[in-house]
Amino acid sequence: MSRILLADDSPHAQRMGERILRDEGHEVITVSDGKVAMLRLEDAQPDLIIADISMPEVSGLELCDYVKRHGGPPVILTAGPVEPIDEAEVDRVRADGILRKPFEASVLLESIGRFVTGRKRQAAPVVRSGAVAPRAVAVIDAEQVRAAVTVALDSAMPGLVDQITEKVIAVLSGRKS
Repeated sequence: MSRILLADDSPHAQRMGERILRDEGHEVITVSDGKVAMLRLEDAQPDLIIADISMPEVSGLELCDYVKRHGGPPVILTAGPVEPIDEAEVDRVRADGILRKPFEASVLLESIGRFVTGRKRQAAPVVRSGAVAPRAVAVIDAEQVRAAVTVALDSAMPGLVDQITEKVIAVLSGRKS
């Protein structure tokens, strides 16, 4: 199991990232800004840091620069779907990767996989003939579902707006869409 410091000023991003990482067996420490992340480095001793590029007071870029100058762990930076990323600045601070939000669980886990190890997978239980396999129980948290739907809609909205705009323009101009 690895310890991951997740620094993001978005409560939705914190919850989603924390849920994905904890489900894979990682210990996750979440903070809301880069300044608190810097303060937590010594006591948390993370194996990996995931930091939003745009945070108040200390940005993810500044946090990454600090961590790298002090021989700290790998840092993966995150950015919103339309947030500009200065590639030269990312290179300068020696970030180990960049992820666009909202990220899917598989993309996040693939990105961190080369830096950390998760829990070992348990073998599937053997079900003898006539026996009933235990059912998995899912705990549904309405706020987490709402956060996931909000993130999905935020990422899908620009494409939907473009499609609808094209169809409206086609109808108004007499063209077939």
